[in-house]
Amino acid sequence: MATSPFEIGPTGLIVRLKVTPKARRNAVLGLAEDTGGRTCLKISLAAVPEGGKANRALIEFLAGEWGVAKSAISVVMGATSRRKVVEIRGSAAALLQLLSPWFAKLSQ
Repeated sequence: MATSPFEIGPTGLIVRLKVTPKARRNAVLGLAEDTGGRTCLKISLAAVPEGGKANRALIEFLAGEWGVAKSAISVVMGATSRRKVVEIRGSAAALLQLLSPWFAKLSQ
């Protein structure tokens, strides 16, 4: 498995996710491998996958976890799928520096 679900994109960071809606609580469950063998974050969400509720809850949850504005995060692939790709817009170097301690704590 690769070491990070983050990769540098043209306008910020790209993050691969595996999301489970209708869970008991919102949580980061750890790391998993996607079908292409790349590392992704496993996320559980209490929201239901109806009318974009789960995607909105995902963005709000990730913004709180990572300390970035909700407006900087968007679902760029997989809006109706459990496998999603989100983009965090901004300086990739600054975002990696911000997320490195969070990711190190997750990896322990």
